[in-house]
Amino acid sequence: MYRLSKRAFEILKTEIERCSTDDVAGQVQREIAFRRLDKLCNQEGTPLSLEELQDLIDDLFPDFSKKVLQQAARANQPPSAVWTGIKVATIALAGIAGSVWFLNLPYPPIRYPVSKAAPIVLLPSFMSMDYNYRQAIALTEQSDQLVNQATSAADLDLGSTKVNQAQKHLDALPVWFLGYYPQVYCSWFGCGWRFTLDEFQQARKEVARMDAKLFQEKNAQTQLGKADQTVGDAKQRYQKTPKDGEKQAAIAQWQQGMDALNQVPRETLAGRMAQTKLQAYERDFQQATGFTAGNTRSGNLIQAAKEFAKVAQQSTKGNAHSVAEWQEIQNQWEEAIARLKEIKEDNPDYGEAQSLLAAYQKKLSEARVRLEAEKEAVQAYDQAQQITQTLLANAQSLAPNQIASQLQAIETQLDKVKPGTTVFAKAQELQKSAAAKRKQIQK
Repeated sequence: MYRLSKRAFEILKTEIERCSTDDVAGQVQREIAFRRLDKLCNQEGTPLSLEELQDLIDDLFPDFSKKVLQQAARANQPPSAVWTGIKVATIALAGIAGSVWFLNLPYPPIRYPVSKAAPIVLLPSFMSMDYNYRQAIALTEQSDQLVNQATSAADLDLGSTKVNQAQKHLDALPVWFLGYYPQVYCSWFGCGWRFTLDEFQQARKEVARMDAKLFQEKNAQTQLGKADQTVGDAKQRYQKTPKDGEKQAAIAQWQQGMDALNQVPRETLAGRMAQTKLQAYERDFQQATGFTAGNTRSGNLIQAAKEFAKVAQQSTKGNAHSVAEWQEIQNQWEEAIARLKEIKEDNPDYGEAQSLLAAYQKKLSEARVRLEAEKEAVQAYDQAQQITQTLLANAQSLAPNQIASQLQAIETQLDKVKPGTTVFAKAQELQKSAAAKRKQIQK
């Protein structure tokens, strides 16, 4: 350890240059001071104290700044052992934390070897996965109750929040981890998660299905609100106006509102509420106007059926549609058919309604066939994907004939994927790849 540190030397040097003059005497004083300090910078021993620094400078610069001397004295003192220990400990802790953070990165090449050799290092990841698993299960169950068994709009609002939360926790679970879990860790702490890959995918599908249903429910609630408002305004207008012309306009508006209520999808909560309201509105309408609303609505029912059919036909355009899309197309045809079935035999429009009914039922049957084909294709493709994942995970431990058998199983599953489905192109590509590998192995 040198008696004067470089930092203290620089502090003193700056003040010496400021205090010295540019004449010959000042230059001599400055040179003497620099030599003294430079010599001490190269001399090993106990660091100079404030008093020793002051003795070095006072004979040359009596007015030298006391504050600068104190600053230089502080800079000349070595760091304390405690402070050095704290710095070393901090650096060590930071290094350990950085290493743990790196080893807990959500990448299989990092986590998998660590989980085999030192699973305790992955404790933060395991705790996170255990927490997210429990939350995902609980929130999915709550969402199912609130969305699929909703009794009010408030249930749907809360269900929407729960669905979003369940999705976030499912997203936080690493899919690659679900096929195995560390034996050592589970023997020490116990594993709270027991997800398989199939269960994980099913949970994601359930959440996605509930999310889609919430979207439909929201649209239905909007339809219900608008129709309810239309009927309410028409009733108020009919009751207040004394003029016949305005009463007729109010009646027409009243009928439009009831038709709109009848168009709210009946499988939704809003649809069930709309049917209850519709009965009351039709009773009020009959009492107010003196005739049955049902006899005047056949034209509107046919028009409504045609609108549903139009939407269904437009949705059918294109080569392939998902299960949800075919389900929605099927629902549109069912809604159109339901409107036509309301027209009774004694209605003048009954013949036209029956003609349309026959055509729409044929379209509904076609939609159901396509829906089942899409379901079977997706299921077959998913099973092929699962076999593929299992084969990739165990390829090194399998004999060539076993690998060939697994590849043949993949091809068999993919044969079930029919043209016109959403996964047909991907299935063809995967099937070609599996066939090529199987033939290569069998050579």
